[in-house]
Amino acid sequence: MNSILNAWIPKNSEVLDLGCGDGSLLASLKNKLNVSGYGVDISEKKIQLSLSKGLNVIEQDIDEGLDNFKDASFDIVIMSQSIQALKKPENALKEIVRIGKECIVSIPNFANLKCRVQLALTGKMPVSNALPYDWYSTPNLHLCSLKDFESLCKKLNIRVIERKLSDSNGRSSFLMKTFPNLFTEVALYKLKQED
Repeated sequence: MNSILNAWIPKNSEVLDLGCGDGSLLASLKNKLNVSGYGVDISEKKIQLSLSKGLNVIEQDIDEGLDNFKDASFDIVIMSQSIQALKKPENALKEIVRIGKECIVSIPNFANLKCRVQLALTGKMPVSNALPYDWYSTPNLHLCSLKDFESLCKKLNIRVIERKLSDSNGRSSFLMKTFPNLFTEVALYKLKQED
């Protein structure tokens, strides 16, 4: 995923990393691409870890809104595998395309073949590298497929500029390109609000 981000994010960009966790992604982008900007997370512990990396971070609940950020105030807004953990992913998606000139969102694909087979054979919610939690301890509230996510983007008048598909180890394959919803474990989307 980092190689894709390095290709998609211009050097010296202003970046907002929503759901930044411990700040590892933002720190990596800062070192490799000289980006500046902020991380946002709800966890005080993760905020402390981000601060220890010398990052600018804000403790904030994304579900409560992002009104403190102006329209098009960042070159890139990133939401890496955290939109599905929000109570209001639709609202967050509207907000990130408002705040960012371009946005990058990554999601785990709940409709991939491994999940389907695991559910069919065991009768239990799937656990995988891309979805590593048991149903009772998962932070994920709104699991979706690639088709679900792309339908929401279309409904919200958000254009998918580019899409990268991979397994949980970052590898892509012919099968993913041919049958993306069936074989992709993680998808990375570059998005922009339609004019």
